[in-house]
Amino acid sequence: MIDASLLKELVREPNWADSSGKVCLAVDLSEASYSSHQVKAISQWLRRQPVPVIGLMNDDERMVDALDLLADTESEAERLASFISQNPQASAVLMQITRVTMSLPVAAALAVESLGYATLQGGEEFSRWLSGQDKAKTNDLNILAPVVMERTDSELSILLNSPSNRNALSVSMREGLSEAFNLVAMDDSIKRVVVSGAGPCFSAGGDLKEFGTSKDIAEAHRIRQLKMPAQYLAEHAQRYSFNLHGACIGAGIELPAFAGHISATRDAFFRLPEVAMGLIPGAGGRVSIPRRIGRHRTNYLAVTGMELSADEALSWGLIDELAES
Repeated sequence: MIDASLLKELVREPNWADSSGKVCLAVDLSEASYSSHQVKAISQWLRRQPVPVIGLMNDDERMVDALDLLADTESEAERLASFISQNPQASAVLMQITRVTMSLPVAAALAVESLGYATLQGGEEFSRWLSGQDKAKTNDLNILAPVVMERTDSELSILLNSPSNRNALSVSMREGLSEAFNLVAMDDSIKRVVVSGAGPCFSAGGDLKEFGTSKDIAEAHRIRQLKMPAQYLAEHAQRYSFNLHGACIGAGIELPAFAGHISATRDAFFRLPEVAMGLIPGAGGRVSIPRRIGRHRTNYLAVTGMELSADEALSWGLIDELAES
């Protein structure tokens, strides 16, 4: 933990984090008193660090924007550092991307997210996670219509219709959603779009059996830029309402978070598990979720992989309404 006096010294050395070999920085601002000049200098130094920055805060919030994660106690800061140490590469890329995407237009932010995701696909942490997966999961499922659309007057209903794999964002699901969202983008007569999921949950996230199948990560990035549903959804977000239930994991909340309105039943829960896989949320979540709940809470969800209940999601602003089951 870097205290106030040491922080004032370290601000003179911009590459301290690299040269020290730290996987994160934890700075104790709880007892500190800084001048406006010191706040500016320290904030600039913190923002240029290549590793996650955890801040133990006091009532002075002038440096909060320079921090990646906020902790109320020293033990909480240590817990966050422990999570980061398990996957430091993914955690660092996660923080670096979130620092910049909030200030970018959505299309540019999605491109940055995809580049970060591609970088990690070639990394040791993802390779290690992939090697521990059950190869039996590679058996394909025959899902004929993963996305079903039905129009009534000016309203379009879109159903994720792959309950056998918990509506996972497989290649076929991704392409079906892209086609549906692109249709909305082209048809101004569709005034309202309602998206829901069949089966026990809205979506359990990415289709794990397809992870690691693409060996050309540059080509995978190109395909994401061309075919990811988020790019079509984000431009017309206010026309969309998502009705969520059960597991909403990874892409299962990353895509809905773009929408103008989200309702969820009380059995719904939310997780971003990708960092523990050596990756970052890659279906638009580094763009959509911070715009709803802020980057500090988004980083916290992603680094810890914690499960957020529907009630907690409502209080955070991740969803807009609790609905009856």
